[in-house]
Amino acid sequence: MSNNQYINEEQPQGDHDKNESKGSSLVDKIQQLGQTNVPQLSNDSKIHCLTIVGQIEGHIQLPPQNKTTKYEHVIPQIVAIEQNPKIEGLLVILNTVGGDVEAGLAISEMLASLSKPTVSIVLGGGHSIGVPIAVACDYSFVAESATMTIHPVRLTGLVIGVPQTFEYLDKMQERVVNFVISHSNIKEEKFKELMFSKGNLTRDIGTNVIGSDAVEYGLIDAIGGVGQALKKLNELIEEKNLSDESGQMIQ
Repeated sequence: MSNNQYINEEQPQGDHDKNESKGSSLVDKIQQLGQTNVPQLSNDSKIHCLTIVGQIEGHIQLPPQNKTTKYEHVIPQIVAIEQNPKIEGLLVILNTVGGDVEAGLAISEMLASLSKPTVSIVLGGGHSIGVPIAVACDYSFVAESATMTIHPVRLTGLVIGVPQTFEYLDKMQERVVNFVISHSNIKEEKFKELMFSKGNLTRDIGTNVIGSDAVEYGLIDAIGGVGQALKKLNELIEEKNLSDESGQMIQ
């Protein structure tokens, strides 16, 4: 019997289990993230990061090959963030093509109603219903290379050709318009001009707005990346803490 065989036979079962669990966890990390080591957030981190990527999935389940953000996953997270006293601020990172209008508006309303400071950053793209989500936060950033597509609300699937369908579509569109103009500095006339512009999108109407133009129009507050977004969020957290302290002293 060789020494190698003897070592393998005499190795305790617990060590075998540990080695197997380590091996499986490494394989999982490689499969999910493409690397073995990932930076870990410290337990005392006061900022939570919420990512909204791919297509926003609403009442209809999308095909499995689609990259989606499910609203039934995001909404409980936002409720938990509001209730957790250890979380003092929320960073929302968007790279989305849009999706379900009502699901996107639900997420937007929840972000806007949070009592804790929120900052959003659009990386890559924040298209369609991603626009209201981006402007729902207290302060918004957009990467210089990012784009935001503004277009009218559209329906897919079976559509009943009656006047009521058009009225429903028009009212839904007004909800989106009203939310965006009330949570950003863009004028209603300018936003509708971008929404109904012809010739900017191939075979469609709407406008593809790049990062610098989004800031110029007042849709987004500033151009920046993750560093600037975190810096701004920390400033908002400090301001809120100071105002809370002064309020307590007055009482």
